[in-house]
Amino acid sequence: MPQSQISGKAYHEATKHSYLSVQIDPNYVDASTQPSPFKVYPKFYRRVKLNLNNPVHSFISLTSAITLEKVYKDGPYKLRVNPSAGALYPTEVYVQVRGIEGIVDGIYHLEVENNCLTLIYELIDDGLESYIIPGKSINGFIFLISCVYYRSSWKYQNRSIRYCLLDSGHHLGALAASAFLHNRDIQLIFDFDKLALNSDLGFENKEFITACAVSGEVQDKKIRHLRLKVPFVCGTDYFESNQFIEDAYKATTLQKSRQQKLEYPQFDFDKDKFYQTVWDRRSIRRFRKESISQEDYLYIMQQLQQPIPTENYEEIEIYSVVHRVEGMTPGLYKGTYLVKTGNFSEKTGYLCINQAIAKDSAVTLFFVSDYLNYQTAMQIAGFLAQRLYLTSNYLGIQCSGIGAYYDDETQELLETNKDVLYGMVIGI
Repeated sequence: MPQSQISGKAYHEATKHSYLSVQIDPNYVDASTQPSPFKVYPKFYRRVKLNLNNPVHSFISLTSAITLEKVYKDGPYKLRVNPSAGALYPTEVYVQVRGIEGIVDGIYHLEVENNCLTLIYELIDDGLESYIIPGKSINGFIFLISCVYYRSSWKYQNRSIRYCLLDSGHHLGALAASAFLHNRDIQLIFDFDKLALNSDLGFENKEFITACAVSGEVQDKKIRHLRLKVPFVCGTDYFESNQFIEDAYKATTLQKSRQQKLEYPQFDFDKDKFYQTVWDRRSIRRFRKESISQEDYLYIMQQLQQPIPTENYEEIEIYSVVHRVEGMTPGLYKGTYLVKTGNFSEKTGYLCINQAIAKDSAVTLFFVSDYLNYQTAMQIAGFLAQRLYLTSNYLGIQCSGIGAYYDDETQELLETNKDVLYGMVIGI
């Protein structure tokens, strides 16, 4: 077995849940100690307020926008276009803008809380291209997704390496949705020199780059590395390191992904309705145990089969445990192939740490993979999950991600030895 595969699987193995592990460590935290979910650069940095009536501004803003604020006894929660495990939002977005009228060529941090771009680096003859696509220049946008991992590890400890990567994939999915709405193509890139970029962007060990998305005109032009290092700014108000997560990130960053031909998806969503879906997307917490139509279920599965616009790829297999779909036999399906019949609703509820949504849903889905690159596989799982969210919600079907399940027992139900990366539920 290649070293790259052993390394990724070893870290996944080390973060598995079992019935016993969850009982021994139920993982309660004091909500008042939650680290800040927003990164803000010092006030003297130059900022561009994003205006949703400006198509360029709207394209950038909609990748991360706050869509709802809920107030609980322990404080406000600002929900965004991208879901996040525990609503902890470890991901940040940076965007390099080059050759766009009205915006200075530079690298910007997307300041989500205040809906603005903060200029952290002005370009001359340098830029992000040299780390990501050497020998090329992008007239347009280069988006970077990063993770401020302590926001997640504060609660989920070592297992948060999974949630950081899944959340990164969700964020890429939100970016793809904004690109669709603004008639722009994007290409996802997972294999590039992330460690050098982390260093030059001043992240220290507090934050790390997970993925990139480019949108614009590609030109043959040599761009040099950043001529200066960006000053360090911490993404949380306080920080506690986790060596396991830092080691897992570094080890899985050095692996190469599988490769595929770049293809773009072709969606037929009504754009006005889809735009509203992006703004209204929520994670369901309770189902009414009603059935969905076979037509809607098959439409959702078709959208999940659409191409993912990347050359760096890991195949994700989708297993569906069908509970309540009109005209379909309850049971376990791989894609649309019936593996075994049966009512597995109580079983899936148990497997997902006794969460009612996993047994009351119309369908409980599991994403599995036999990957080379763990980071890429987890992020593609999150990307597909975001597509599942938006397609389901577009049809009036509710959805939620489930990151916690008993790993080995779930593999037994699915009759697979491949790693289970994510669980999802849809229903009414």
